[in-house]
Amino acid sequence: MFVLPHSRGSSHGQTRIIRKAYEENVYIQMMQESYELWAQLEEEAGVELYRRTGLLVMGPENSEGFSCLQATMQSHKIPRVVLEKQEFRQHIPNVNLTDGNGALIDTNAGVLYADRALRAVQRLFQSSEGVIKDGEKVIDITPGAVVTVTTGSGVYRGRSLVITAGPWANRLLTHTGLQLPLKVVKINVCYWKEKIPGTYSVSQRFPCFIQMEPKEGEYDIYGLPSNEYPGLMKVCYHMGSETEPDERDKQTDRGDIDILMRYITRCLPGLVPVPAVVETCMYTVTPDHHFVLDSHPTYGNIIIGAGFSGHGFKFGPIIGKVLSQLAMGQVPSHDLSPFGIRRFQSHARSSL
Repeated sequence: MFVLPHSRGSSHGQTRIIRKAYEENVYIQMMQESYELWAQLEEEAGVELYRRTGLLVMGPENSEGFSCLQATMQSHKIPRVVLEKQEFRQHIPNVNLTDGNGALIDTNAGVLYADRALRAVQRLFQSSEGVIKDGEKVIDITPGAVVTVTTGSGVYRGRSLVITAGPWANRLLTHTGLQLPLKVVKINVCYWKEKIPGTYSVSQRFPCFIQMEPKEGEYDIYGLPSNEYPGLMKVCYHMGSETEPDERDKQTDRGDIDILMRYITRCLPGLVPVPAVVETCMYTVTPDHHFVLDSHPTYGNIIIGAGFSGHGFKFGPIIGKVLSQLAMGQVPSHDLSPFGIRRFQSHARSSL
């Protein structure tokens, strides 16, 4: 629909967190290979795509989520450092650890350079005689043994079709008679000025961080060291307000920014607690915040990747691999049952 590169979806911007610090076994297993594939892409493209910074995870010490995270990382032997309260300030200056919180560091986590990665993938794809048809709006999809895709500029046919349309997934799936329980939310991507430049910078080895939610119904806060905007640290709330993808500029709710301002005042005293820059992106969220990686329930040659819920970018290479395996009729190299459409049977709607 848009001419590349563009900032209207969910994958733009300069940085994302890459980590193995997950509560779920399946994500850690997928990330093991994803790290390898990112390194392979980096080597083939000849461009730095990953910078190791470590990831500081803070959360209520006795909560189920934080305890599960520690146990899962331990069982998978993920390199980590547990920070005791008395040594926290020594290792992580300029961060106030909330009372009752524990802290650990995923030592191999870091920053992915997102825009740079997308350019590298597109360039390598084209160098392998791949053709990118950007700026074309899909008008119709006709299922069948041969799938036909009609756009504003042409008609394309193939034995299989992979749909990864982000916030517009349900709009395209309408043509196949399927609607998934996907919610599109607008995220305010906030950058906060350092009172003393360099306090929270990559060059000073400040880590990425995740503050796990303290209460039911609340969401994580995450941050990346100052990098893309010198002197500004990226700190965001991991949820936003529901919107239509083409109407997101009309969504002006700033409730998430109010939450961040209070958090920064309390826990990140080296930042000015008013955002210096506010950008936007969109999350496409499933009810359980897990991905959709599956074949269409009626048309097995239509493959769907959707609902990445704000944490899918780091999985990009392995998601591409398993979707291509599904499209070619191969057995996926990872267990995709947690990402199946059947889990939404009471929500997913079929009209054909």
